[in-house]
Amino acid sequence: MTGEGDARLRAVVELAQAMAAGHTLRDSARAAAQGACRALGGSFAAISQWERELGRLRVLVNVGELAPGEREFPDHETYPVHEFPEIVGFLHEQWAGGGEPNAWVEVAEGEPGGGPPAGGRYNHQRVAALRRRGRGCCVVAPIVLHGRAWGELYVARRAGEPVFRRADTDFATVLAAVTAAGIAQTERLAEARLLAFTDALTGLANRRAVDMRLDEALELHRAEGAVVSLVVCDLNGLKRVNDSRGHAVGDRLLERFGSVLSLCGAMLPGTLAARLGGDEFCLLAVGPPSDEVVKVAGELCYRAAELDLGEGVAVGVASTGDAIGAVRSARRLFRLADAAQYRAKAAKSGEPVVAGRHGGADDPVVRLADSPAPPPGPERRRFRR
Repeated sequence: MTGEGDARLRAVVELAQAMAAGHTLRDSARAAAQGACRALGGSFAAISQWERELGRLRVLVNVGELAPGEREFPDHETYPVHEFPEIVGFLHEQWAGGGEPNAWVEVAEGEPGGGPPAGGRYNHQRVAALRRRGRGCCVVAPIVLHGRAWGELYVARRAGEPVFRRADTDFATVLAAVTAAGIAQTERLAEARLLAFTDALTGLANRRAVDMRLDEALELHRAEGAVVSLVVCDLNGLKRVNDSRGHAVGDRLLERFGSVLSLCGAMLPGTLAARLGGDEFCLLAVGPPSDEVVKVAGELCYRAAELDLGEGVAVGVASTGDAIGAVRSARRLFRLADAAQYRAKAAKSGEPVVAGRHGGADDPVVRLADSPAPPPGPERRRFRR
């Protein structure tokens, strides 16, 4: 194998390894662009995604020497797909005929080999952009995922540098295929993470997600004094619905309440809405004052009472913004919210019960939560601490 062949093989391996280390599409796209830029001796590279439903090519990442106005992670750099007919036209025609997606080179006018190629593709928009941004040539390779054009890999060189050759287009095609495999792996991992932290029935977060977010929130509370609030809900009447009308109707009640919970949680920016299991749900808010959280908890009680299934909800609130004493663990905040919810359920209250609102440390909810014995009733949750 030639020295160039060895170098390119190493580049392929390094690109695959870098993408495998990424946890998000953004990470993977950046690793792919950086690896392809190095491998092809470019000064600039980009990964773009074809958004079919919007008819546009959206740039995910730019790396290397950025021209004025270019950003590494652009928010709104998109191009109408009709400006790139090779994506929607040429590629599909070629693949339909049994061919493979190949990369191609475009050269700015004035560069050696510049201008329309004989019998080849020529994209005026790309060529004009090359010259405008001080680049002399580019190689473009389609990224194909699940048999369809997903986007493109784009690598450019400075004006005056050697123009990409046929061997470079072949290599760019290989790099695009490795990129596609990396993106597919990232998507699978994202789906697995989503399943791991999502309740299958309601689509809300699950207990594992709450545990993780609450640990992070309490770290923020200790470091910066951020207010952390937990709203624990026990859906009333689920067992009666299951017994009298069947579990399918019971599931419908859970789904409807999950929608109400999500809607109310959205009133507090950044709030996590979750199903803890069975008929128990929660909201975890970080930042908003406790009064705002209590107001939303009241709205939740009102909306749950309006559902045509079930018998409303018992809601307890515990917030570091109230007089509940130091909160050094997730377990204590849960015990406080649980105790408040127990009091709401026992009193058949149509309003939330809030820990610490009636006497601080002498508040009956706080005393109940901090007593050696657990609150009355079965402990249906187990938390790590």
